[in-house]
Amino acid sequence: MNIFLISAGALSAIAAILHLACIYFGASWYRFLGAGEQMAQLAEQGSTKPAMITAGIFCVLSLWSLYAFSAAGIIVRLPFIKVVLLIITAIYLIRGVAGLFLMANPLGRTPEFWLWSSIICLVIGIVHLIGILQHWPYLTIK
Repeated sequence: MNIFLISAGALSAIAAILHLACIYFGASWYRFLGAGEQMAQLAEQGSTKPAMITAGIFCVLSLWSLYAFSAAGIIVRLPFIKVVLLIITAIYLIRGVAGLFLMANPLGRTPEFWLWSSIICLVIGIVHLIGILQHWPYLTIK
């Protein structure tokens, strides 16, 4: 078992649960977590759009969590583990760096949202990367 991959899975799971909480608790959570005023207003108006988008993100983050747990040996081995983990790690790292550039033009969000979400994505990406590097020999394609 690899503590970094376990941590990566837990961090993705926490992010997934926070997205699920937005659906459950509504506009105030969309605002608090920085989803943007438009998403919060749509949620207040009863639109299903915010919930559908957020549910999609929840599903992706949950799957990413499962892949990290699988690589750590906690759950059954999932297919294409090396390739999928590399893609997940790259997405987290690219999102983290890209978000820093969006601070100047926040696209309906606050610069603080881009800063904090970028830091979070970079941390999760680095944790994934360390776990992958440590566990690389055990991630052979079977």
